Amino acid sequence: MIKKKKNKKFNMNLIFLVIIIMALTGIIANPKLSLNSAIAGINTWFNIILPSLLPFFIISEILIGLGFVDFIGKLLEPLMKPLFNIPGEGAFPLTMSLLSGYPVGTKITSRLREEKLITKNEGNRLICFTSTSGPLFMLGAVSIGMLNDSKISPLIIIPHYLSVLVLGLFFRFYNSSNTPLIKRQKRNIFQEIQDSYITWSKTKKSIGSLIAKSVKESMDTIILIGGLIIFYSVLVEVLFSMKFFNTILYYISNLLNLDSQLIKGTIIGFFEMTIGCKNISLSNISFINKILVINFLIGWGGLSVHSQALSFINSTDLNSKLYIISKFFHGILSSIFGYIIYLLKYQDYVQTTFYNSIPFNIQYSFSNWVFLLTSSTRLALTLSIYVFFLSILVSIIYEIFKRLNLSL
Repeated sequence: MIKKKKNKKFNMNLIFLVIIIMALTGIIANPKLSLNSAIAGINTWFNIILPSLLPFFIISEILIGLGFVDFIGKLLEPLMKPLFNIPGEGAFPLTMSLLSGYPVGTKITSRLREEKLITKNEGNRLICFTSTSGPLFMLGAVSIGMLNDSKISPLIIIPHYLSVLVLGLFFRFYNSSNTPLIKRQKRNIFQEIQDSYITWSKTKKSIGSLIAKSVKESMDTIILIGGLIIFYSVLVEVLFSMKFFNTILYYISNLLNLDSQLIKGTIIGFFEMTIGCKNISLSNISFINKILVINFLIGWGGLSVHSQALSFINSTDLNSKLYIISKFFHGILSSIFGYIIYLLKYQDYVQTTFYNSIPFNIQYSFSNWVFLLTSSTRLALTLSIYVFFLSILVSIIYEIFKRLNLSL
């Protein structure tokens, strides 16, 4: 068994080494393409990723340090525990991920595990359904920017989030028998607030040092993400500019009698989601087939997203293989739900196969950059306030039902 594992690891390393050598060969043979793809990756990171995700990272780090996540976790326990078999703290990365996108949920989940706010089994369940794409990407970039039709956005967004719910309900049974039962002392909201303040004050951290540490941690994370985006941008463009890969695509296309652009987009999407979806939108296939493949790629996320997520997961004791498996099923479920919604509502919807007419270029604009940064900050703060009031509402409703049951 040990020998088989070593052979499997050796084969994976060998494949990766071959890909890297081919990529280096392509970079040397075509330096201009490599430079252009690297610039495209930098533009994506600086103009979209940096202003969009940095506020979420900084605010989440500050809230975790202040004990805010621990506080709402105690209040949301009656909601999250019966549904997903995770503590109430899991509501925070789930909410942040649903509205901000990759890889915020995985980053926050890993931080909760590092701070020991969740157990190992709870963290493993949580990473299986808190890694999601954001609605702005699915609506703006894919539905409008690539497919030129905002009316079909429910075919992409609804299946993606329905799959998250199904994954959460399914993985609630993962190692459920090994989860220790933690009995918490019954407290009201004011006692919980007081307890959270006392816990934070014992850390003897000033607000200034907490903010400085949060900014440093967040900048380290965002720079890491930027490096991975640039790496995969160059890797994908260089590999698929080589005659060797194009020849393989040609033979596969003839063998399966499929559009070569579809095969190319699917393979590219395996590495990098955005470029893969772009290629699928240009393929000469039916409308529903485009949707199904795009839904799978967005649910899967691509190796670029996985590399970002695994950089956080591997700093903890969480199961990275479980994360990869869940993302594969996320893609499968998104395609299935997309097809069901298509049969229920969009079967008579007429949309011809077309080529994209809207240029999907990322150009720098200071006003747009500042607007995106401020909008993301506002959204992150609004989400935090929303989760705070939701946790209080859930706690009040739970107390009412508990008293009613006692009186009956």
